[in-house]
Amino acid sequence: MSTVKVVILNWNGAAVLPRFLPSVIHNTPPGVEIIVADNGSTDNSRELLSRDFPEITQLNLDKNYGFAQGYNLALAQLDSQNTDFFVLLNSDVETPEGWLSPLVSILESHPNIAAVAPKILSVNDPASFEYAGASGGFLDSLGYPFCRGRILDTVEKDAGQYDDTRQVMWATGACFVVRASVFRKLGGFDGDFFAHQEEIDLCWRIQLAGLKVMIEPQSVVYHLGAGTLPPSPQKLYLNYRNNLAMLYKNLPVSRLWWIICLRIVMNFGSSLIYLLRGQLRNFAAVWRAHRDFRKMRISLRKKRYAVQSLRLATQTAGQPAPETTQTAQSGHQTPRLTGIYRGSILLAYLFGCKRFSDIPARRIS
Repeated sequence: MSTVKVVILNWNGAAVLPRFLPSVIHNTPPGVEIIVADNGSTDNSRELLSRDFPEITQLNLDKNYGFAQGYNLALAQLDSQNTDFFVLLNSDVETPEGWLSPLVSILESHPNIAAVAPKILSVNDPASFEYAGASGGFLDSLGYPFCRGRILDTVEKDAGQYDDTRQVMWATGACFVVRASVFRKLGGFDGDFFAHQEEIDLCWRIQLAGLKVMIEPQSVVYHLGAGTLPPSPQKLYLNYRNNLAMLYKNLPVSRLWWIICLRIVMNFGSSLIYLLRGQLRNFAAVWRAHRDFRKMRISLRKKRYAVQSLRLATQTAGQPAPETTQTAQSGHQTPRLTGIYRGSILLAYLFGCKRFSDIPARRIS
């Protein structure tokens, strides 16, 4: 039998733990250890866990390392050598009966699958998808993320339209299961991201290693999340900075600079919109993100070298990296990363593609 550990990273979650943790305890199969890794909380989370949930394993970090490095440090302490699968679960996720088995089963049955996520619905509106992950994550050709069930700020109702199991580009950090061996081999999340888009970056590297990321809608969870709240300047800053860092690390050289340059121009346009709306803190956040992206370039070069070496090693082993194929006629490599929309999701949205099903299937790899 596989060894599975559910790991919840908590930071100042005393308000949500009593609401959501009982469902995890009651509906997680026997023999699966549940761990709450506290990321340096300053509220009474630790006292609450010890008093009300003594059956839970607690792991305490000395400060808030953010989502990415917090999970890296927590999982490193859980002896991944003796764990087959880690379940990464947000503290504000409700898990119904039977939520875990389909996720573990698909990993046990398919060694080439490294990560799998459930369908994620909204706690406040269970008939609707939840913003963070919906029914599987995708990227457009310029690196903008979207989901089956959520494009930009438009969230669909769930009518079973995306209930097929399929390969996707990324699994949301709100809830996904990852092979412990793969997480360890790839170095886990990029700790410098702190939070936001670190799971997309990891899933990109998973595909470059020749493995798959899947969505399994037979499993359903309910997420409170924050997708319906106005974006804070700090959240904007992290999303803009980390998206550029992710593209710099993972894009092949043939596409790197023209995409980075185009994104910088588009981000400049976004910052002007914030300025015209009088949202000065958001305007400043975008510029601060670009400034800090430039500061990160030295460390990012080393990370890019490691990622490109991973792609080369996968190709040398006789398994072409999923991002590229080589045509016999031209000998040129073309982008084939699974879960990529070959176009701009922003333009598609402006021209009426408000739902994932509006996007022509032939344009998604």
